[in-house]
Amino acid sequence: MANTAPLHGIRVIEIAGLGPAPFCGMLLADMGAEVLLIERAGGKSSAPLELGRHAIFNRGKRSIALDLKNPEGVDAVLRLVATADVLIEGMRPGVMERLGLGPDACLARKPSLVYGRMTGWGQDGPLAQAAGHDLNYIALSGALWYSGQAGTAPLAPPTLVGDLGGGALYLAMGVLAAVLHARGTGQGQVVDAAIVDGSANLMNLLLSLQSAGQMPDARGQGLLDGPHWYGSYRCACGGFVTLGALEPPFYALLLERLGLSEDADFQHPYDPRRWPALRERFNQLFATQSRDHWVRLLEGTDACFAPVLTPAQAQTHPHLAARQVYVTQDGVLQAAPAPRFSTQPPAAIKPIPQRGSDGMAVLREAGFTEAEIIQLQSGPGF
Repeated sequence: MANTAPLHGIRVIEIAGLGPAPFCGMLLADMGAEVLLIERAGGKSSAPLELGRHAIFNRGKRSIALDLKNPEGVDAVLRLVATADVLIEGMRPGVMERLGLGPDACLARKPSLVYGRMTGWGQDGPLAQAAGHDLNYIALSGALWYSGQAGTAPLAPPTLVGDLGGGALYLAMGVLAAVLHARGTGQGQVVDAAIVDGSANLMNLLLSLQSAGQMPDARGQGLLDGPHWYGSYRCACGGFVTLGALEPPFYALLLERLGLSEDADFQHPYDPRRWPALRERFNQLFATQSRDHWVRLLEGTDACFAPVLTPAQAQTHPHLAARQVYVTQDGVLQAAPAPRFSTQPPAAIKPIPQRGSDGMAVLREAGFTEAEIIQLQSGPGF
C-alpha cells in the first residue's frame, strides 16, 4: 500500500538534542514525515541517560552520525538541508550559529526552509542563556501555580506540562503552520518555540475562569482545584480514583451512586466555604473500599469517574485496549501514534534506530559520492 500518511513527502532534519525537540520529531515521524536524525559521531549523546533502543522519541526516524565540529560534517548537514522542508533543533541560543548551522546559513541553502527552534526561555530575553528544565519554565510562566492543594508545594507531572505540552506540541504546530506558509509563498522562516511561552499559552482556559472569578490565586479555592467533586482520592487498597463531576446533573448522579442524595451537607456543591469539610468526608468515604469497588460502582457512568492507573495497567484497561492506545514493541511499552485520521489507516509503530544506522543510505540518496562518504566515515568516531 502506498504511503498515505498526512505528512508523507515532508522531509525533516532533526539535530539530536534533549527533551521536547526529539519528541516533536517523533510526532512528525508518526504522521508520516521523513525525519533524518543527525546524531553526534562517536562516543555517547549529551543526554544524562543513553536510552538506546528504549528511546521511543526516536521511533520512525533515520539516524546518521556526523561530527558537527568538523567542517566536512557541517557541510554534509547543509547539503542535506538543501533537500529538506524543515530543520528542528533544541540547542541554547547561539550554539547552532557557532557550529555554522544557524538560520542564516541554512536558509541560504534552502530559502523555503522552516527552521524550528526549541528552547526553554526563548531565543531572547534576560534568561535566554540560562540553564533550566521543565519545572523551572512552568514555574515562571504561571502554569505550575494551580498544581497542588493549599498548604502543599506545587507539583506537576514531570515534563508533561512544559517540555511536551508547552514545548514539543507548540513546536510541531508552529512548524506545520510555517510549512503551509512556505508552500504557498516559497518563503521560509524561523519558528521560535519557547516552553515558557507555550506553557503560558496553555493557561488561557484557566485565565478565562480566573477573570470570571472562578479561579482565585489562592490555591484550593477555585472551581477546578477546590471542590470535593473535582479531585483524587486514596482507596483502601492504596490505589487512587478521580472525580470530575463539574455539572449539576453529573454531580447529582455521583451523589446517587454514593448514597448521598439525601445528605444535607452535599446539597450546595458550589459553595467554596463547604469544600474543605466535604473533601474530607470524601477522603474518609473512598478510603473504606478498594479501587476496584469504586470502579464497579462508578466507571462508565456520567458521574465523571476514572481510576488512577500506571501505564502498564492502562494498557490492559478494556477501553484503552479496545482502542489500542498502548502497545509493547521490541519489549518497550509505548503509546501508539495520535491523533487518528479518518482517511488513513492507523499508523504502525516504527522501529527505533541505532545511532548512525542509516548514515550510508541517507548520504547516497542525497547524492554524496562514495569518495565523500568514505571521507566522512574516516572522521573521528563516525
